[in-house]
Amino acid sequence: MDSPFTDLDRPPLNEAALRRALLVPGGLWREVDVLPETGSTNVDLARRADEAEGLILVAESQVAGKGRLDRRWSAPPRSGIAVSVTLAPNEVPVARWGWLPLLAGVAAAAAVSRVAGVQARLKWPNDLLVGERKLAGILAERAGAGVVLGIGLNVSLREEELPVPTATSLLLAGAESIDRDPILRAILRELEDWYTRWRLAGGDARTSDLLAAYTGACATIGRRVRVELPADRTLEGPATGIDDDGRLLVTTTDGPTAVGAGDVVHVRPTTD
Repeated sequence: MDSPFTDLDRPPLNEAALRRALLVPGGLWREVDVLPETGSTNVDLARRADEAEGLILVAESQVAGKGRLDRRWSAPPRSGIAVSVTLAPNEVPVARWGWLPLLAGVAAAAAVSRVAGVQARLKWPNDLLVGERKLAGILAERAGAGVVLGIGLNVSLREEELPVPTATSLLLAGAESIDRDPILRAILRELEDWYTRWRLAGGDARTSDLLAAYTGACATIGRRVRVELPADRTLEGPATGIDDDGRLLVTTTDGPTAVGAGDVVHVRPTTD
């Protein structure tokens, strides 16, 4: 493994500074660890699922990172943010836990807008987009009695380093700053704020204003989409909104359908 200082444009994260900024009395976060390298931060935290919520694990390099549907996710060391946290919203009905990746998307989009000056849109259920290119991915997985929530954000990747041509980074999007420390702090503070509001509202996305924030930033609503479902099934039609459980509403020839899981392809804007 190379030295943290071999690429001076990509300095290492400051673990001590992150702890001072994020571990505050009465706050959600109670532990912050930064690893030089790991397989997957989500997998690492899933092994600690029996501990109380509020763990933060960051990796400078992930060699076995993954997204939804077991897709692999990788990036050069220190070129992005790979962070996972543990959450346990036990007072919220499990049916509403589908809001967690959407909540994380709202938090991450607000953070990159405020700190980096990049306006990202949300693709249901787990991506941040700049235009049609993917800036970040989110993965929420049940672990024990709670959830491990992971966010992978491309920060300083250059065009030739992108894992796929449909990806992008803050650097390529013309960010005002690509300093990962303040960006990471902002993401985690926004995540804590939205999570606390949503949890205190019993997971009610309307009362907590999460539904309004998500729909206002969602690039999927108003698009004609194709949803690839398990067992090789698909449905296609205009995406018209998000329901109270965080499911995507798609109007097909058979009428409105609420989609709780699936791979969504944006086909084209719709005027239906």
